[in-house]
Amino acid sequence: MSTRELTYVKAFNEGMHQIMAEDPDVFLIGEDVAGYGGVFHMFDGLLDTYGQKRVKDTPIAEQAIIGLGVGAAARGLRPVCDLMFMDFIGVAMDQIFNQAAKMKYMFGGAVSVPLTITTAGGAGMSAAAQHSQSLEAWLAHIPGLKVALPATPYDAKGLIVGAIRDDNPTIVVLQKKMLGVKGPVPEELYAIPFGEAHVAREGTDTTIVAIARMVPEALKAAEMLASDGISVEVIDPRTVQPLDTDTIVASVKKTNRALIVHEAVEFGGIGAEISSQIQEEAFDYLDAPVARLAAPFAPVPYAPILENAYVPDAARIEQAVRRLLERK
Repeated sequence: MSTRELTYVKAFNEGMHQIMAEDPDVFLIGEDVAGYGGVFHMFDGLLDTYGQKRVKDTPIAEQAIIGLGVGAAARGLRPVCDLMFMDFIGVAMDQIFNQAAKMKYMFGGAVSVPLTITTAGGAGMSAAAQHSQSLEAWLAHIPGLKVALPATPYDAKGLIVGAIRDDNPTIVVLQKKMLGVKGPVPEELYAIPFGEAHVAREGTDTTIVAIARMVPEALKAAEMLASDGISVEVIDPRTVQPLDTDTIVASVKKTNRALIVHEAVEFGGIGAEISSQIQEEAFDYLDAPVARLAAPFAPVPYAPILENAYVPDAARIEQAVRRLLERK
């Protein structure tokens, strides 16, 4: 594959263009997705290329957006429904967890729901408590849904293509703070399968399992630690449902220590589930208890100085690894 550098949002946009060119059953609906190209311009150019029949703005009615998507998917189309901010999922939650997630099961497999929901999550833009949440643990708890959190431009393109091709309802959560981050992205159309983690950095002394924007922060921390001879392995799950437990466990069996990092609140977060699976599958290999680093149990602050204190960063990850290595 020929590769060049694209920003995170441009890589996602290219994936949308290419999958819509490949499959005429794919269409896009949401608030401001057509004329404006989406709140973060991740859908730029789609209206001009594919027309109003396949790219349509909707009223501010999240439940109606997902309801339309569920019905269209059940009838054989592949809708992409954008909900702008992850926080708005709550408005459409009945359609998501009672309809989209359950329909295939309740009809004995006779009906598939190849629905893709796109949204933007995470803090870092002073968007305040109602526009900055990370709710992946909530969604991953629902049988029937698949949940992806791309951490690189390469993954932003590959995961949206994989999601749209999937015959099950999928949710792709873009990270607002990463939209301008650049990275290598192949020009050709490609899909990343759900449930396949990426070993972002190999190491021997401890494993960091990092979610979404915490992946580049963990990589920075690993570089800082390497200057003192500490070798850190960084695992990016890519998807939290399904979760690639095998790759995580294999890493922990090698390093004998694990730290899980995410920007969602720590209590009830996806880190607790990952920690539990490590304990169940690799307990005899652990030289110290599994550690977690996440946000405090509070709404996301608006003020930049408080928001920066709220979300884990490379410096705090480095400190957490050092504390973990001191434990026996």
